[in-house]
Amino acid sequence: MKNCWIIYNGSLVNDKFRDQAELVQEAADRAGVSATIYKNYEVMMDVTGKVDSLPDFVVFLDKDIVLATYLKSLGIPVFNDPEVIERCDNKTKQAIRLALDGVPMPRTIVAPKVYPNFTIRESGYYERVLQELGLPMIIKEARGSFGMNVYLIETEEQFYEKTESLRGIDYLFQEFISSSRGRDIRVNVVGGQVVAAMYRHSETDFRANITNGGKAQTVELTDAQIDIALRAAKSVGADFAGVDLLFGVNEEPLVCEVNAAAHIRNIYHVTGINVADAMIAYILEVIG
Repeated sequence: MKNCWIIYNGSLVNDKFRDQAELVQEAADRAGVSATIYKNYEVMMDVTGKVDSLPDFVVFLDKDIVLATYLKSLGIPVFNDPEVIERCDNKTKQAIRLALDGVPMPRTIVAPKVYPNFTIRESGYYERVLQELGLPMIIKEARGSFGMNVYLIETEEQFYEKTESLRGIDYLFQEFISSSRGRDIRVNVVGGQVVAAMYRHSETDFRANITNGGKAQTVELTDAQIDIALRAAKSVGADFAGVDLLFGVNEEPLVCEVNAAAHIRNIYHVTGINVADAMIAYILEVIG
């Protein structure tokens, strides 16, 4: 019998993180795999010591990229690969990759690195951003989940207040897709195949995330939406991913972002599909 570790971040006390791990554990059990759940800090990273017992693979549901890199260094197959986790966790790096591969997305400009005690206001950079993207626009921190650290900027005053407050933080500026205000589609991709999808919408927030009060329902994807979701997951190199799609002016799909460890409980409630079953089946096929 094969065995695996399922790792999540134990410092995040919200039950949804443990729940995510348990959904994967249940899928592993159904596939005849012995699965053990660990909090990230329960795995000792003794880089100079000897590790006696290793799993056949790791399902990594966290952003502790150093731990994922350590486990990979031991020769353990890690899903997703730590480089993929880093690429998805840093939205500026992700945007560069998606654009390089020609994946349709809102127009995006990456903010320059500015240290906390310095400002480049009136340097010309921010003025050019305003000229190129106009208002309203989105400012999105490089790191953040569940729609957090994403800001709708509607005035120049808000724009300069936010850029000043983000000195020392990686972030990007993005065109606001008004035709997609409060609505998007989450597509779960595993091994180059669409496994499940749901339509999310909010009447009270420009973001459609369920965490922020959005509602969800089943959706039948168009061929274009399937194609773009698969291209996005392939672009970042993800074995499994949650791809968020926006609706362009003519309803054409645009990639909002790709999540390497997308939560799967809500999509399970909406569609009845436990994405973890496809995840485990794919991993077993890959490792043989």
